[in-house]
Amino acid sequence: MSAETATTAGGGGGKVLELPPGIAVKDVKAAYGRIEVLHGVDLVVPPGSVFALLGPNGAGKSTLLKVISGRMRPTSGEVLIGDRPVGKAPPEKLARNGLCAIPEGRGIFPNLTVRENLRIWTYRGGIGTKEVEDRTFETFPRLKDRRRQMAGTLSGGEQQMLAISRALVTEPKVLLLDELSMGLAPLVVGELYELVATLAGQGMTILLVEQFVTTALSVAGRAAIMVHGRIEQQGTPEEMAEAALGVYLA
Repeated sequence: MSAETATTAGGGGGKVLELPPGIAVKDVKAAYGRIEVLHGVDLVVPPGSVFALLGPNGAGKSTLLKVISGRMRPTSGEVLIGDRPVGKAPPEKLARNGLCAIPEGRGIFPNLTVRENLRIWTYRGGIGTKEVEDRTFETFPRLKDRRRQMAGTLSGGEQQMLAISRALVTEPKVLLLDELSMGLAPLVVGELYELVATLAGQGMTILLVEQFVTTALSVAGRAAIMVHGRIEQQGTPEEMAEAALGVYLA
C-alpha cells in the first residue's frame, strides 16, 4: 500500500481517537532537501467549512496538503487539527482518527476492481463491505454498473468518484482534496463539487486545492492565494476571485 493511499484508507489496529474538526497551520516551513518550498505559512480553516487554496503551479499548495496530512514533515512550525497538534503522527494514524486525503492523481488501486477498492476502505475498521458499497452506489450509481471493472480502466470522472467514496464511507472530520477537477469534464466537476458542498453542510471541514478559481470559489466560504510558498492574500470568495485574476495574469 502506498503512503498516499494509506493516508486515505487508514490502518488497522490501535485505539481510534476522533480528531476535532478545523485546521490551523502556524508558521510552517517545509523543504525538499535543501530547497525550501514553504516559507512560513499561516492558515486557519474553520470547522465545518470549505476553504479553497488557490494559486499557480509550483506555488506549494500540494506540499502544504502533504504536511497537513502527515505525509511530509515540516522543517519548522506547527499543524493542528482542531486543537490537537499533528506533531510526528504518521499519516495512517491521522487517517484512523478522522483525516481523509484525496491526493492529486486520485490514489486508487488501478489493478483492482471497483469492489476490491471499496473493500479496502473498510481497512479503517467499524464499517463492513456491504455498507461501503451501499453508501457509494447510492451516491454514484454508475460505479455500481462498473463494480467488477478494473479501476484503472474507468473514466477520469469515475476514478475520482471512486476516490471520493472514501470520504463518504469513513465519514472523516477533515477532508483534503488536491486538484479535484483535474482532467475532468465540466459536467462531472459540477457534480463532484455539489457533493463537496453537501459534505461540508454535514459538518465536515474541507480544504481543497484548485487551479480553477471559479469552480473552487463556487462552494468555498473562504479562500486564500498561495504564491511561491507563501499565503499572499486571504478573504471571501468575491475578494479572492478579483485578486486571483491579477496573480494568474502576472
